[in-house]
Amino acid sequence: MYENIAGLTGQMAAAAQLSDWNTLDQLENRCAAEAVVAIGGVPRLEGAARLRKIDLLKQIMANDRAVRDVTEPWMGRLNG
Repeated sequence: MYENIAGLTGQMAAAAQLSDWNTLDQLENRCAAEAVVAIGGVPRLEGAARLRKIDLLKQIMANDRAVRDVTEPWMGRLNG
C-alpha cells in the first residue's frame, strides 16, 4: 500500500508541475482509494520493513508538499 501511494503521489507531483489538472485529479482519486485500506488499521511492522515504511511516508509527505507548492498559490489566486 505504501509503495503504491508513494508512486501515485510522485506522479501527482509531476502532474501538478506540468499543470495537468485532469491527470492530477485522476491520480488523487486513485491515491484516496489506496489509502482507504489504512482506515481499518495496518499491521505493526518491525525491522527493515518498518524502516522502509518510514522512508515511504517521508517520500509521500515530500510529494504532497510538492503538489501543494504548485496548487496552493493557484488556489489563492482563484479565491482572491
